[in-house]
Amino acid sequence: MGKQVTEMLKGTLEGIVLAILSSRSAYGYEITAWLRDQGFSDIAEGTVYALLIRIEQRGLVDVEKVPSEKGPPRKVYTLNAQGRENLEEFWRTWSFLTERLHQLREEGK
Repeated sequence: MGKQVTEMLKGTLEGIVLAILSSRSAYGYEITAWLRDQGFSDIAEGTVYALLIRIEQRGLVDVEKVPSEKGPPRKVYTLNAQGRENLEEFWRTWSFLTERLHQLREEGK
């Protein structure tokens, strides 16, 4: 990814992860793998895990420890009601920004 994409991703990654969790529960590596499959190849696992800790501390997800065949139990994250509200706010903000950016682009033609 280019530097510009990386910088933009920093501001939207929380919303992206919440959107992933809105459709299914997942653990950190699953989320990282999905992001990479979607073309975010430079995403570091540590970035995703740090974000998961923050959203857990803010009460946006419920966490369940599930036994793992390899190593310690996995923390599986599920979006809760507060997380859904936060995700809806993210989508409203995203819509506002994309509409304004589209207007700016059209005015510049």
